[in-house]
Amino acid sequence: MQSISSLNLANSLLDAVCIVQADSTIVFVSSAFERIFGYAPEEVVGKRMLDLVHPEDLAATQRQAQSVTQGELQLQFENRYVRKDGSIAHILWTARWLPDRQVRLAVAHDITERKATESMQAVIYAISEAAHTTHNLQALFQHIHQIIGTLLPATNFAVALYSAHDDRLSFPYHVNEHLPAPEPMALAEDPRYAEVIRGGATLLLTPQVSVSKSTHWRAAGPATQGALYWLGAPLQTPRGPLGALVLQSYTEQGRYTDKDKDLLQFVSTQVAAAIERKQIYERLEHMAQYDQLTHLPNRPLFLDRLKTALARARRDQTLLSLLFIDLDRFKEVNDTLGHAMGDLLLQRVAQRLLECVRASDTVARLGGDEFVVLLEGGQAREHASAAADKILAAFGQDFDLEGQRVYIQPSIGVAIYPEHGGEEHRLLGRADEAMYLSKRNGGNQVRVALVPQHS
Repeated sequence: MQSISSLNLANSLLDAVCIVQADSTIVFVSSAFERIFGYAPEEVVGKRMLDLVHPEDLAATQRQAQSVTQGELQLQFENRYVRKDGSIAHILWTARWLPDRQVRLAVAHDITERKATESMQAVIYAISEAAHTTHNLQALFQHIHQIIGTLLPATNFAVALYSAHDDRLSFPYHVNEHLPAPEPMALAEDPRYAEVIRGGATLLLTPQVSVSKSTHWRAAGPATQGALYWLGAPLQTPRGPLGALVLQSYTEQGRYTDKDKDLLQFVSTQVAAAIERKQIYERLEHMAQYDQLTHLPNRPLFLDRLKTALARARRDQTLLSLLFIDLDRFKEVNDTLGHAMGDLLLQRVAQRLLECVRASDTVARLGGDEFVVLLEGGQAREHASAAADKILAAFGQDFDLEGQRVYIQPSIGVAIYPEHGGEEHRLLGRADEAMYLSKRNGGNQVRVALVPQHS
């Protein structure tokens, strides 16, 4: 053992032995330094070790180096370095000060792989948690953007969703420092997305891509214009592709590598599961709150909105109006043209009602051929009458049911808060009574509820 020199021992270690002066000038590094940091020993001797430290960790590293120089042992300090190839190395240090030589003796243990594993576990947990805690898809996309940003440069990030029904892409989440979100497009309009989604594999485009492919891909469309690096991963599920995650970089500092490509491929599988789970939840929620034929709010959702609107009206001391609408002789349409045409008519009626009111108003289908309109923020009861007359006039135009022209008229009952009641079921009942009064008097007219008599 005595014949083995200290230098040979140092060069035999898997960890890197480093000797630096008080100002961090490198005096010696063992051969493992090249494997860990990418620089051969002769490339760094005479240079400052601190110049290799990741900028975000520089201040903490300087404080630790000062502590060691003052005589403290350093046993479990972690920081990051920028390797020669630009990648990041995570290092666990042990170090001490040698006062007789006026140098710091340190041993660098590479924990990059361990950190990567820990990061991936944290990412998987964070994505799963986001799928359960976010309220909607947009919030989920924002969380995913933040999560992926802990692993990769993600200044320019997009979620593209794919519809197999019409073979089109939409961009519900798109953050880019140079380009606005693209309009929905056919998948074939951008060969990059087409390759990722149809091929089911991650695609990395770099400045080194062959000229023929680069010309073909980079001229594809506005979604990727001008980026030096383009990294896209498919959102694959057992039921087919949902879309793609895309990262772009316009600088060499944010470049992507094959390792990043593998990383995003793995993460995208977890993201796809989270998005699919959220989509299913939103569909179920929509089914519970909206009429499946007309996609208008159903009775429970309408009553909830009415309750909230009444609370606002009490607070702001404003009027609130309900228009209860029933279609005259709707049964004849079903009997003569069939239920399919009747359903189509209900859909056309829903659309026409929406066109007659403000975006802030609510149109709901209570069931059958009964609809109700909630008007908020009125200052005069004439506002309700004007809205009802507008609806009545709109029904003067026929409905086109796949070439079949159908005329249908409404009976409309109006109730106003606080004149006709201050509680949601009472107010709705008054509007319903007024509608039946309209129907009993021949229909195709508007009746306002009677003011309740109090003894």
